[in-house]
Amino acid sequence: MSLILLALDLYSLVVFVSVILSWVRLSPDHPVVRFTEKLTEPVLGRIRGVLPAFGGMDLSPMILLFGLRMVRRLLVS
Repeated sequence: MSLILLALDLYSLVVFVSVILSWVRLSPDHPVVRFTEKLTEPVLGRIRGVLPAFGGMDLSPMILLFGLRMVRRLLVS
């Protein structure tokens, strides 16, 4: 169980780093950018496909982080 919780926490960290990197605007070829995109884009892309457009803001990372927290909370209780 603790391994699953650790995986959820690490994935949340990767999503958070991905958000920060989108603000910093590193080169798309940067290894950290490629790594975070490879891990997050499959999930974020699906969320973006379901969410309606919201004034040019991408809320998919926030929805994903919220979902990860809810799953973690369900597993702990």
